[in-house]
Order: sequence, then C-alpha cells, then structure tokens
Amino acid sequence: MDEVQIQQLIKGLADTFGHPIRSPILRRPDQYGLIYEEVCFPSMDGTPLEGWFFPADSDLLVIANHPLWFNRYGFPAHLDTWKQIGAAGGNDFEVDFMPDYRHLHDAGYNVLCYDMRNFGHSGAANGGVGSNGIYEARDVVGSLQYVRSREDLRDMKVGLFSRCCGGNATMIAMTKYPKFFKDIRCMVTPQPVSLRPFYERITEILGIPDRIDEIEEQIRLITSFSFDEMSPIEHAKNVNVPTFIAQVHDDALTKPSDVQQIFDNIPVADKKLFWIEGTTRRWDGYTYFPRHPEQMIEWFDKHMK
Repeated sequence: MDEVQIQQLIKGLADTFGHPIRSPILRRPDQYGLIYEEVCFPSMDGTPLEGWFFPADSDLLVIANHPLWFNRYGFPAHLDTWKQIGAAGGNDFEVDFMPDYRHLHDAGYNVLCYDMRNFGHSGAANGGVGSNGIYEARDVVGSLQYVRSREDLRDMKVGLFSRCCGGNATMIAMTKYPKFFKDIRCMVTPQPVSLRPFYERITEILGIPDRIDEIEEQIRLITSFSFDEMSPIEHAKNVNVPTFIAQVHDDALTKPSDVQQIFDNIPVADKKLFWIEGTTRRWDGYTYFPRHPEQMIEWFDKHMK
C-alpha cells in the first residue's frame, strides 16, 4: 500500500469504530417457537432502548445485551455490508443469538434482551459515537431500572448475560453506578475486550503495526477517549458478583493477556475463566454458548436457583 491508501485505511478503521454501523435484525423469536413481548424502555439518560422479553414460569430473570456492531439478534457478517467488520479475523459468518434465549428459556429463565444505543432498533445517542462501554453503561442501568419498574419482574432474581462491549459496559456501570447492582446474583460475560490489543492485532494483520498510534489518535478525535480510557481492565476491579468469562484463547483480534488481566482484576473469589480452544475466529466465542450452553446454564443455575 502507498501512503494515500494507508491514510484511507486508518481513517476507515477509526470511522468503523467511532461511528459504528447499525446491523439489521434478521431473525425473530417466533422462528424458534419462543413466545415473546416487544418492549421499549429508557436508558438511564432517556435514550429509548428496544428489546424482547421472553416470559417463563419462574422468578428467575437473565438480562442480555450484545457486542459492538451487533444487536439483540446477533450479527449478519455473512452479508457484504457487514462482512468487512470481522473479515480481518476470518469472521465472515452469521452470529445468531436466538439459541441462547431458547436454551435459557428451556432451563426455566425469563429473559430480557435489548439493543444498546446506536444499535438495532434502539435510539441514536451521543451523536452516534461508540465508546466501547462508557456511554453504553447507562443502557445497562436502564435495563435494571426497567425490570424494577415492572410489577411482574421487580422481585425476580436477576443474572446478567453481558457480551463483549456489553460486558465492558456492565463493568463500567458497576464502577459508576454501583447501587443498581446490589441484588444481582451473577454474570456471564463472553469476550470482554480492550481496544489497544484489538487494534494491535488488526494492524498486524493489515501489515501496518507501526501506525497504531495514528489509529488511536483518529479514534480519539471522534470519541474524545483514548484506548486505555475505553478499557474494562480497571473497571473489573469493581465487579462484585460471581462472574464467568469465556474467551477464544487464540482469538486473532485480541490477546489472551488482556482477558486474563480483566479476569485477574475481578476481586470476587467465585469466578471462572473458560478458554475456547481450536479456533482463531473471534465470532466463535459468540456462537459457543448457542452451540454448547451447558456451562452457561450451570453458572446461572448455581447462583440463581
């Protein structure tokens, strides 16, 4: 690549993160035999959030959110417009979260899933700028406020299923707004991630590892945040619920040391880190529980039943 092409690539990488593209909701719960309710509720700052509620005959509730660029359904990386998001790591296949909700419901859990701000059908906020969990932390709190505002849900035992950016957002919310998490029973969080190792990997794949500082600066000019300011590492120190992290060990788009540090910083004794082996594709970390729900269900059962 010549310098003009490299500058275009750097700008494209920054824009893809700083102004994340919305993805369509391609699947609906009734395709999986799930009875559901369309719900809309405000984030902590008033941003309207859209979601689905799956009722079950129990007092157990799991609240689920999603990774960056995804929505409550998953992510259509098999389609050209969205394929580019994960193409550098070989992630050109669809991620479907519907089996997660099916497994949880079959195990006796009510489920609330929602689109975070700027994704899916939820409202635009903060100028459409992404923040890897900083602004999205308000959406996590909004989901808890919504549950506690509903007479049929407010007394339920609550667990969190916070994926990737949604996991980061949850840890940040636990730091900034701890009073909302006093009664949370546990959390399952696939693939929390810091941006520095994420972009270090991407620049290595693209052959421009010496341009990482320029990418960070371009992202900072869009978001006003540095890579380290958007990392969950320090916020993990404020996680105060039993937490289960799952991560692709050889993930082409991050480093095991990042996830290990996040895990090590969680101060609770009751925690678990599961390494997904045999793949380098990040998206395989999102499709692991839909295909192999046993450990996820076991964790929720242990702490909520």
